[in-house]
Amino acid sequence: MFVAENISDWCGLTVVDADGDKIGEMDSIYFDTASDRPAFATVKIGIIGRHRLVFVPLDGATVSPKQVRVPVGKSQAKDSPAMDTDGELLATEEAAIFDHYGLVYHPGVSGERRLARR
Repeated sequence: MFVAENISDWCGLTVVDADGDKIGEMDSIYFDTASDRPAFATVKIGIIGRHRLVFVPLDGATVSPKQVRVPVGKSQAKDSPAMDTDGELLATEEAAIFDHYGLVYHPGVSGERRLARR
């Protein structure tokens, strides 16, 4: 995982895949509630009037002044579970995001949410 003191400053940056292909624009950051570390970002994709937000993992991401490079391919990111730009991530949808990227999902000890937006 990377150290990010001002990760909220990344919002609005272009997100590119491991090959440098543009995925979209970073919208927000979701933190792992167990570790309090950034886990996923939502990325705005689509055409004007038909945007949606997809989830991309931040583990292994690198940032430069103009972009964030994530360690997943553009097609995998675009096929990720998505939500409307004014939508909200439901607790029942969290496991699908982890599963899409082959990551293990464990809800909190008492069944609480694993991801929280800040």
